[in-house]
Amino acid sequence: MASVNKVIIVGNLGADPETRYLPSGDAVTSIRVATTDRYKDKQSGEMKEATEWHSISFFAKLAEIAGQYLRKGSQVYVEGSLRTRKYTDKNGVEKYATDIRADSMQMLGSRQGMGGPSEDGGGGGGGYAPRQAPARPAAAPAQRPAAAAPRPAASSFDDMDDDIPF
Repeated sequence: MASVNKVIIVGNLGADPETRYLPSGDAVTSIRVATTDRYKDKQSGEMKEATEWHSISFFAKLAEIAGQYLRKGSQVYVEGSLRTRKYTDKNGVEKYATDIRADSMQMLGSRQGMGGPSEDGGGGGGGYAPRQAPARPAAAPAQRPAAAAPRPAASSFDDMDDDIPF
C-alpha cells in the first residue's frame, strides 16, 4: 500500500535562522515556525487562539538561502516531510522529537528584512524549490544585472519569464 509523508506549513519565524555546516561543507539551517489556530469557544462564545511551534531543517543550497533571507517574524511557506529522531537527554532518558525536513520554501509577505529593501515596496518575496527545475532563488537587488541590452525578437516563449509579475 502506498503512503504519503507530506507537510505544508505557513507561519512566522520565532527567531532568526541558525545555520551550521556539516564536515562535508553542506549547510544546515534550522528555524522555528509558529502557526496559530483561531476558533470560537463553544461554551463561553469568546475567540481563542492556539499556537503550535514547528522545528524545520533545511539542507544544502536551500539552507544557505533560508539562512540568508529569513529573519525573525518573516512569514514563510514550507513543504517537507516529517522526521522523528531518538535522543538521550542529560538525565539519561530516551526521548523522541519530530521535526520537518524542508523540500521547498517560499518567502511570503514584504521583502523588507529579507536580505534587502523592496524595489517596488510591495508583496511577495522570492522562493526556492530544488525539485522544480525552472525555479530560481530570490536575489538581492544588488545581484540583479544592470539595465539589460535590448534582446532580439525570439521565435519562442523562452525569454518571456522576465515579463511575468510573480
